[in-house]
Amino acid sequence: MKRNVLLIIAIAFIFTGCYHTQVTTGLESSNEVYQKAWASSFIAGLVPPDIIHAEQHCANGVARVETRHSFLNMVAQFVTFSLYSPMEITVVCAAPTRADATTETQMIEVAKNSAPDVVIETFNEAAKRSAESKQPVYVSFK
Repeated sequence: MKRNVLLIIAIAFIFTGCYHTQVTTGLESSNEVYQKAWASSFIAGLVPPDIIHAEQHCANGVARVETRHSFLNMVAQFVTFSLYSPMEITVVCAAPTRADATTETQMIEVAKNSAPDVVIETFNEAAKRSAESKQPVYVSFK
């Protein structure tokens, strides 16, 4: 009987792996990283950890978020029978965009009382310029 219990525990450890999820936003990464090694979740993750407000840590937005269960997180989860299931959360901040780095902005002005066709053509022109320059183009109604 004791041998069967040890065998079951050994099999459970063999088939246990580290859980890892990565979400990318497409923005370029910077060297700024916020990490929380022991984010507390409960009941095998059914009660998630507290929300991390990335805007407080990353001025230029988020490039990547990773969650994972390290070996020590998994040990803590195993010892508590999954009642306490901590995880590691890493937030990689985004690098400043070229639009943030330069002070030159493109602006197209259109009269407030312009016809709808003129407004549509103005926005089409702004989109075309933005695509060519890979920078924002602003439309101002005067």
